[in-house]
Formats: sequence, C-alpha cells, structure tokens
Amino acid sequence: MIKTFTVEGRQGTSAIHVGASLSSVGDFLPDQGSVVIVTDENILKLYGSSFPAGHVITIGTGEKVKVLSTVEYILREMISAGCDRSSFLLAIGGGIVCDIAGFVASVFLRGIRFGFVSTSLLSQVDASVGGKNGVNLDAFKNMVGVFNQPQFVLCDIDMLSTLPKNEISNGFAEIVKHGLIKDLSLLEFIENNREKALALDRETVFRMVADSVEIKSRVVQADEREAGERRKLNYGHTIGHAFEKLNPCGHGRAVAAGMVAAAVYSRQKGYINQGDVDRIKNLLLGLGLPVVFDFPGEEIIKAASRDKKKQGNNLFFVFLEQIGQARVENISYDDLNGFIRGYFA
Repeated sequence: MIKTFTVEGRQGTSAIHVGASLSSVGDFLPDQGSVVIVTDENILKLYGSSFPAGHVITIGTGEKVKVLSTVEYILREMISAGCDRSSFLLAIGGGIVCDIAGFVASVFLRGIRFGFVSTSLLSQVDASVGGKNGVNLDAFKNMVGVFNQPQFVLCDIDMLSTLPKNEISNGFAEIVKHGLIKDLSLLEFIENNREKALALDRETVFRMVADSVEIKSRVVQADEREAGERRKLNYGHTIGHAFEKLNPCGHGRAVAAGMVAAAVYSRQKGYINQGDVDRIKNLLLGLGLPVVFDFPGEEIIKAASRDKKKQGNNLFFVFLEQIGQARVENISYDDLNGFIRGYFA
C-alpha cells in the first residue's frame, strides 16, 4: 500500500510516497541525465546492493558530518564525476544525508534536480518532508541552508527494521509532536497502539508515518518559508535544541524533553492543565523517550539563546492551547529565561 502527498513549492511540486520501496526508486528517476547517489557508510553496507545505477558518494554518520566541509567534499566529487545541470542527485539515508544532499543539489551549478529515499523514521516524518535543506555551523544547528523541495521522497517502511531502537524512538517524538499540535486522533492512535508501534508493526507504523506526512505537507503547503503556520512545527524545539547542544543524544529525544518543558510553560500560561502535562509525559515515557534533562538553568539559557527563531530580544515560541492545537507567540528572552530558571531550579 502506498499513500502519496504533494507539496506545491516555489521551485516545483514535491511528491511524498509513503510505503514506496527502495527497489522501486528507478521508476521515479528521470530518463535523461546522470544519477549521483549520496549515502552514508551504514546504509551503503546494508542496502548498497539494491541501489540504482549511478555514481555513489559516501559520507560518515552523525551530526559531526553535517558541516560545510562535507558539502565541499560532495561538490568536488560531483565535479570529478562529470556531473552537469542535467544530473540528478539521489539521497539514500536518514535526515542528515537528506539535509546535506538537498543543500548540495540546491547550490551545485545554481541548482539541479534531486530526490530522497528516506531510511529512518525521524527523516520520514520530519527532515525529508518540507524542503528545508541545511548544515550546521559551529554551535549553530542548521544555520546555513535553503528552502528547496525534492522532486520526490520515498518513505520505505520496511527499511526501518534495521534501525537501532533509539533511532526509532527519535522518530516517535516527532510523530507525537504532530499529534499534539494538529491532530488529537493521531495522538489517541499512538496511545492505543503503543506496543504495536514499538514492535514496528507495519500497518501501525504506516498509519503513523502517513498521518504525520499528511499533517506536515499540509502545513508546509500553507507556509513553505515558515512565516506563520509552519512555526507550529517547532513545538518543543526551542528548549529541545538547547538540550541537543548540551547532550547530543538524538534530535527526537531532545525534542521529547523540550515538548514536556513547553507543555509545563503552556500550563503556567493557563492554556492546558496538569492532567494534560502528565498525559504527554506518560506517552513519551511509554515510547522510551526522556521527559527531562538535568542541566543547570543558565547552561540551557545560553544554549537556547542561539535559536534561529530569535528576532532581536524576542523569539517565536510554540505553546499548546489544548491537546491537538498549538499557538505561536512572540515572547521576550527575559520571559523564556525566567521560565527556564524556575523549571530547572
């Protein structure tokens, strides 16, 4: 079974095919032009025999490779391989591979066509959907990048079976986020099918990925450049990114604890109640995700001050009005820092 969702971007239409397989990627590649494949060491080892024909460029794994020097390495490899404006760049991997490859494709010869085979749960529900492509610079996450939609994204559910458990939980965090900000029924489905999800029951995971992609593609369609509605997708990320800087334990795990902090902040604002906060905590804990990190408040404040969403002394912060509905407010860093000092006292 395959479900397809589309995003009409400024540079063209992106089609996200949930349930499509790596073995079918040839059906989506252009008839003309060379194909260059960007992947990582682990994916090449596991699935390289199933790759389509093309020049393969392999990078390392982890946030340490999501930097401009990796971009330069890929660009030089593409030049050496004789790539030109008719070439197609295919990324096969998780969020880091897709982020880097999308950025490379957007700047090589001022832009060539590209597509993704998304291999991790986090990438399938988050990084590969929406057209954000970028790399880190020093301590600043995704500081250098572009908005550009891939021609296609294949979310191969069967490839998730080779992921370590902590990578699966990273993806669950973003799926829970989608339910919290946009879809109470998705959240209830996760609560009622938690054991099946953890066991990677295909039908259960397919529903969770498809619902998440539908939510994100609808939001991106309405606000591709993050001027309004798309900001809601950052729920839990302001404090979550601070956690991730202090403890690189995985994006989803950091965001999970960030979502709990944002829920507590929402309760303090009078939007949700303690029962809602406890419900969020229990669901995340049941999925093997952390709900708090024990860092000194001042360290969290320092890390959060590097947030890309800042505007002068203010930033856009996402609160929960209720379970399944989010709101964005422009708050001062003084207000945020006051909350952090109290919450992490």
